[in-house]
Amino acid sequence: MGCVALAKEHKNSPIVPKVDSHSQANKVEGVRIYSENFVKKKQVALRQNYTISAKIGSGAFGYVRLAVHKDSNQKRAIKTIDKESITKDMKERVKFFNEVDILKRADHPNIIRLYEFYEDEKHYHLVTEYVSGGELFDFIIKSKMLSEAIAANFLRQILSAVAYCHEHNIVHRDLKPENLLLDRESADATVKVIDFGTSVIFEETKQLTQKYGTAYYIAPEVLRKDYNEKCDIWSCGVILYIFLSGRPPFGGKNDKDILIKVQQGHFNMSGPEWEKISPDAKKLIQKMLEYDPKLRYSAKQALQDPWIISNTSANHSDNLFDASSLENLKGFRVEQKLQHAVLTFIASQLINKEESKKLAETFRNIDKNGDGKLSKEELLEAYNATMGREEAIEEVEKIMRSVDVNGSGYIDYTEFVTACARKEAMLSAENMESAFKAFDSDGSGKITAGELREMLGGDANGQDDVWAKLIAEVDQDRDGEIDVREFKNMMLSYLNLS
Repeated sequence: MGCVALAKEHKNSPIVPKVDSHSQANKVEGVRIYSENFVKKKQVALRQNYTISAKIGSGAFGYVRLAVHKDSNQKRAIKTIDKESITKDMKERVKFFNEVDILKRADHPNIIRLYEFYEDEKHYHLVTEYVSGGELFDFIIKSKMLSEAIAANFLRQILSAVAYCHEHNIVHRDLKPENLLLDRESADATVKVIDFGTSVIFEETKQLTQKYGTAYYIAPEVLRKDYNEKCDIWSCGVILYIFLSGRPPFGGKNDKDILIKVQQGHFNMSGPEWEKISPDAKKLIQKMLEYDPKLRYSAKQALQDPWIISNTSANHSDNLFDASSLENLKGFRVEQKLQHAVLTFIASQLINKEESKKLAETFRNIDKNGDGKLSKEELLEAYNATMGREEAIEEVEKIMRSVDVNGSGYIDYTEFVTACARKEAMLSAENMESAFKAFDSDGSGKITAGELREMLGGDANGQDDVWAKLIAEVDQDRDGEIDVREFKNMMLSYLNLS
């Protein structure tokens, strides 16, 4: 089905975190650090930075290829779109830039990460993480139906991404197994939500009216062109139904037949495939496929449903917290704001898959409510297992001051990775070289105040003294710029901090 969005629904609508006015990050140098700062539009030749290989997918307006990032040697996926094609179709052009806008800001372990955005004479190129396990749809086909424990594990990850989106006023509008990728072909795989072209940033006080989605998964209120973010919960309910039964709740010979049944909203959970399914699983499906959106579960409510909790609690127990990650988080210290910014760049752009996967699992284990961010209460629960409560409270307060650099009042995913990753893995020679080249955008061999403004801008744009101060903290020879030696000295000093 056609899946497009109107420009007016997302233009000038950034994701704005809720700011804790007491956050230390708000007071240092006047600069907040967001992972989205580092997703830059580039106009150099794509092959200058990537070795491009096999085509792994195609569509009406372009194709996806596998590539290797030359600096980090990481595999990445590159989605290439023909500029002329989407220029002729304004709706598809809006859809494409909508996806860029949302992915640039998304910071969640179950949402595909966007690294870079290139433009040349004929094409746009989106560079994202490469997810090698294929579509969840294919995994379901091979499995026919999933056990309740496996289904709950997958659903919790999907709902966590959805809860994060809804918290930031994003509705996906086309959730389906084909838009869910696995990092490996396994029952304990990490799920990645993709394809945000149909997504929109919405206002809570207004209903959406554009009809988007795929027949099996579309909510009845979308067909009535009067809906809100709860349409995503309906889609998740359909996905869970398919997980447990191997078939959709609303079937038919064609889209027309399917949509008639969706409009009616009647489904059943009878038949031999449902005999062994628990009553709690059926209750959750009913709450997610509630016809009235006002009565339907929210993503946060679904995450706290007894069936989800009982079937995933073993995967999120205290003894699965990675001790070294928690120790790194507790001991995280930086000397300069620029040092912290570079570490954030490495964490969001360059960290290797193995390190990232381990940290993502620890993050999800601490994130008990599954909303994609860590609260003080969740951190306290994690540290209470290894120390007294008073000591834990003191440590968590220190963590919030040193790690929450965007001032949101929570530890976001990239902030967590930045603080918890092994220092040696973060500060490899390759990572430091890549980071310096990224900040030294003109390739002069020195980082200027203007280049820092370009890279970190945001809240402090126009405050020239801020960038001069960042330079001065590192500029040992006092020439007003940062050369490679000064940059490396700054970063290597992090190894000695504790």
